[in-house]
Amino acid sequence: MLALVAVVVLAACSTVSMTGRKQLNIVSESEILSASLTEYQSYMKTAKVSSDKNATAVVKNVAQRIAQAAESYLRTSGQTADLQNYSWEFNLVDDKQLNAFCMPGGKIVVYTGMLNLIGNGKDRDDMLAAVIGHEVGHAIAKHGNERASQQLLAQLGSSVLGAAVANKSEKTQQAVAVAYGLGAQYGALLPFSRKQELEADYIGIVLATLAGYEANAAITLWEKMSAVSQSTTAEFMSTHPSSTTRIAQLKKDIPEVKKQLGVK
Repeated sequence: MLALVAVVVLAACSTVSMTGRKQLNIVSESEILSASLTEYQSYMKTAKVSSDKNATAVVKNVAQRIAQAAESYLRTSGQTADLQNYSWEFNLVDDKQLNAFCMPGGKIVVYTGMLNLIGNGKDRDDMLAAVIGHEVGHAIAKHGNERASQQLLAQLGSSVLGAAVANKSEKTQQAVAVAYGLGAQYGALLPFSRKQELEADYIGIVLATLAGYEANAAITLWEKMSAVSQSTTAEFMSTHPSSTTRIAQLKKDIPEVKKQLGVK
């Protein structure tokens, strides 16, 4: 049975193209997209969409540019088949949480709390691009699929592994729900591992740079997040790397990303 587990895991390994990291993938893309869409639609039924037209326009403009950068990256990296999986939607939700998310399939939500933290300075759009780029990074790196696969594998008893992998739709739904932590008590924050979070940071600055934004604004963003976290534990930061860790890594990554993309 251990041999079967090993075969399943090895056969299900894929690679995050932008970073080269190996990841577990035993849940089909169609199942992830279906379950994620169901969760998203359920969430939006109770979410309070912002009535601020100007703020909404800001979010949609930045999100659209990041989405276009993501699609451009997928094309140039030979992942054109993945383009059919995205049906982009951009929303600003009236909620004080410092939060944002992008579901598999391209459903993007930014909370007004995050927008308020960013403020209306000259680097507003650049910081917002860092936030949205990070969330879209989770989607195009298929972190949701990876997380659900990890949850599913953890749930499977060794005696039923073979059967469960062959016919796993119900368990997949449960795994997706756990992976995304969706529900009233969690909002819509994706509780990814520190490794996935730092990877999404990296992909985020690549997408932001490709979209024409200043990647260094990501550092400013996390400095703001760090200041807030001194007084309260922001939902956006729970189970995530510390701001100090993220800032240090961004300072290493941003110059290299700019060099690779030919941006000063």
